Amino acid sequence: MRTLFIILLSIFAIMETYSQNRTTDRQPVAAGRFYPADKETLTKDLSQLFESCKKSPGNWDVRAIISPHAGYVFSGKIAAAAYSAIPGNSVFKNIFIIGSSHVMSFDGASVYNSGDYITPLGKIVVNRVIANKLISENKVFNFPTNAHLQEHSLEVQLPFIQYYFTDKPLIVPIIIGTNNENTVKKIAEVLRPWFTSENLFIISSDFSHYPPYKEAIETDNLTALSIASGNPETFLNTLKKNSAKQIPGLATSMCGWTSGLTLLYLAEGNNQLEIKLIDYCNSGDSSYGGKNEVVGYHAIAMIEKKQKEESKNEAGNEFSFTEEEKTQLFAIARNSIRSMLYDNKRIGIDEKTIPSKFKKPMGAFVTLKINGTLRGCIGRFISSDPLYDVVQASALSSAFEDPRFSPLTKEEFEKTYIEITVLGPLKKINSISEIVLGKHGIYIKKDFMSGTMLPQVATENGWTVEQFLGYTSRDKAGLGWDGWKDAEIFIYEGVVLEDNKK
Repeated sequence: MRTLFIILLSIFAIMETYSQNRTTDRQPVAAGRFYPADKETLTKDLSQLFESCKKSPGNWDVRAIISPHAGYVFSGKIAAAAYSAIPGNSVFKNIFIIGSSHVMSFDGASVYNSGDYITPLGKIVVNRVIANKLISENKVFNFPTNAHLQEHSLEVQLPFIQYYFTDKPLIVPIIIGTNNENTVKKIAEVLRPWFTSENLFIISSDFSHYPPYKEAIETDNLTALSIASGNPETFLNTLKKNSAKQIPGLATSMCGWTSGLTLLYLAEGNNQLEIKLIDYCNSGDSSYGGKNEVVGYHAIAMIEKKQKEESKNEAGNEFSFTEEEKTQLFAIARNSIRSMLYDNKRIGIDEKTIPSKFKKPMGAFVTLKINGTLRGCIGRFISSDPLYDVVQASALSSAFEDPRFSPLTKEEFEKTYIEITVLGPLKKINSISEIVLGKHGIYIKKDFMSGTMLPQVATENGWTVEQFLGYTSRDKAGLGWDGWKDAEIFIYEGVVLEDNKK
């Protein structure tokens, strides 16, 4: 019996080796369902999608895109917008296409090395050298290629690649089968040597699945902004917050979240990369979709910053703070409130003990929260006074003079979380397209009426640009919801400092 068992094992081993060595092209399974199976019709549809999609500036050095993988009638225009962000003359050695499995789970990633991929537009060649290297040298990539056979998320991207690129690069198709964040981080570490300007990374993912139309827009906006932050933890926390809201029908905020997380881990710590939100819609915007249960689609690009940004960064050094400087600034705010509460007097500040940066005129707001709920927020976005003085005055005003709240008590003070937002100069804008959510605060002014909201307010509430303007116009400037349309609009940047006393 033992001899028979050994013989059977040997036969299976030989069969598996033969199976891995033979070339088997991966045949299309999404053609005729997600996109046309006929070459002529598919080419015509792609031409129309690229012609009608939103266009990017055309001079970006794109390192990665996030593109949807739904049926072209629902998400094709958004996918075309993602690809259009890449200059048409771009040449890449390889395109790494990464998607999260919809059909099976496994503790790692599967890279297709058995052959090439086939679509109605022809064959797209797999870089089997890289694929074999990933599999042979990394346990986390050593999973069966059959994960690709019924998976649509990678295949749906291929016709866009075949149509858009004149020089057809080799592809490295990767399916992620795990939901383990640590495993995803290992996948990113393995791929890091190829995450260079020579290669393009395509993350295939839709966003929210099955919430109502309005809730989808809000959820997808929050998720996209968390990706734009470039911070993996911010992204993961946003997914958890979205889930905790228990939005009817919401099954996921992003079906390919592990693929998106891989990209964020790849880019983590690289200050020369930035993320651009290009376009958005959901299935409810299509004539083929309803509004009750929708799926969201974002086009997002990760690009390299231009060299001219370097001088801008140098100029912005005074707009950043070391941990020691943050500690000092929070001490000024907290000690000023404590002194007024317990001694009924304002503390004096010795200028000799504070950094020269604090002596420069800057605007600032001090926000007080208790258990995540606003308890006071007052400040100045334009000031001729030094920063330390503005922070002290704003802290006291937020604690004791905000007309929306009664003065802070000693009991409340012990539970109070402080947030300081230091503001840059105002810039008047001519188009609301210049407003970047999460980066810019806005100041609206008409005659003697004016009002402002800080940069973080829009992202915390999941607002669109129009909502940000509407709420500021109505609730802060007193101009009504549409009052901003014939008012002066200014933007400013703010760095948000978080309390070191949690």
